[in-house]
Amino acid sequence: MKNLRRKTLAAASSVTLGVGLALTGGLAPAAAAGPDATYLVVAPLGGKADRAAARVAAANGTVVARYDQIGVIVARSTNPNFVTDVKGAGVEAAASTAGLGTALEEGETVEVPAADVVNSTGDPTAEPMYGQQWDMPMIGVPQAHAVNNGRPSVVVGVLDSGISSSHPDLAGQIAKDKSASCVGGVVDTAEAAWNPTSSDHGTHVAGTIAAAVNGVGVTGIAPGVKVAAVKVVNDEGFIFPESAVCGFIWAADHGMQLTNNSYFVDPWELNCRNDPRQRPAWTAIHRAIRYSQSKGVLNVASAGNSNWDLAGKITDDGSPNNGTPETRPDLGNECRVLPAEVPGVVTVSAVGPTGQKSYYSSYGKGVVEVTAPGGDTRFRTQGVQSTIADSILSTTFNTATRTNGWGYKQGTSMSSPHATGVAALALSAHPRMGPLQLTLFLQLTAVAQACPAGAVYNPVPLIAAGPHAYDSTCSGGKYYNAFYGSGMVNAYNVVK
Repeated sequence: MKNLRRKTLAAASSVTLGVGLALTGGLAPAAAAGPDATYLVVAPLGGKADRAAARVAAANGTVVARYDQIGVIVARSTNPNFVTDVKGAGVEAAASTAGLGTALEEGETVEVPAADVVNSTGDPTAEPMYGQQWDMPMIGVPQAHAVNNGRPSVVVGVLDSGISSSHPDLAGQIAKDKSASCVGGVVDTAEAAWNPTSSDHGTHVAGTIAAAVNGVGVTGIAPGVKVAAVKVVNDEGFIFPESAVCGFIWAADHGMQLTNNSYFVDPWELNCRNDPRQRPAWTAIHRAIRYSQSKGVLNVASAGNSNWDLAGKITDDGSPNNGTPETRPDLGNECRVLPAEVPGVVTVSAVGPTGQKSYYSSYGKGVVEVTAPGGDTRFRTQGVQSTIADSILSTTFNTATRTNGWGYKQGTSMSSPHATGVAALALSAHPRMGPLQLTLFLQLTAVAQACPAGAVYNPVPLIAAGPHAYDSTCSGGKYYNAFYGSGMVNAYNVVK
């Protein structure tokens, strides 16, 4: 079945919608220089990566970042035989990340016109545009704020395209001392480095989590907590594996208790561990996430926008997204979405204003832990066209004009920060919870939701795509199923 292909986890919103080189044996004759490329070099766990670093140098490479915590090195080299030459004692695997960047194409932001911002009414005791945030009452945010709206000791790392530090709804919400760019796998803490340059995706995500209650714009789920910008998207709008590795390690080593991850890492939406070129990226990211978990971080991620059953066999005919797509049929458990399907990551599906699964949202029994509002501008009820207001309103930043604003997006990119915001409230109310406890708490406090009626869920017969283009099948019972996991996250339930 033709899937809804997205290069990130925000769906589009519109009005209508080799032989090792011995270190002691001298260098082989130098090959003609190739393009300067970036490589992931994976060393054995359990010690510093000194031997791997030495092999990088012997293979005519340069170490640009080194993560001894997980035995991963980011290297650059013009040696076209680098992957072959670097292998040997101290190196388990290596691969170029050239061509492994995933474009952050989340669809056009539908901005709220300035006049409408000024004339918004909403709740006069809170935020002027709050009345347009249907997603907040859906998950019990008004009741939660009467009890606890978050503590500043809780810091959420937003691994994304950066956060606008000048946005009036976010300027006071950002932990600047914990923010950094990880583009290229190298840390840069300059404020300009972690501000957005190619997309407002991260700014939108951050607003859902923690936009301030300040009489301006919108409110976040946990306005009392702090967010840290951990920029993993480069100026061309691509996410490379080395940037994600850096992001997880930075968050773990700088006191963040939560990260939000509204993306996938790889041009193949499904990373196959049995593919020699893809496996090093899987290993490095898996290690980085496991390390962050050991440091007390809970990582929350989007399920994806391909309407895939992640627990079943999948045919991927839209990858790689930076080359010529190839059809890979019957992909099973060896191929997974990164980071959403790494063990211990809380995977979030999306629902629209009706509370039903969004037409685009991927799902899977045993994969999805919880669900949250992500928007659905295709329908409210069968056959009834909806409006852009059925997607998620949050903070925006126009990278062309360098101006702040508010606007709509939809996708599991938007559902994930809802769950992250609820988790931030839970930690504010129960600060001693570790990642596993917090995961279980989110599931136990979620509002259970049964599968839609009928054997096949057909949210809307889209003529252009075919009447059954977005059919899906929900398995499981009321209290745990493929579409909604344990149910809808609930802000009030985690703080009351």
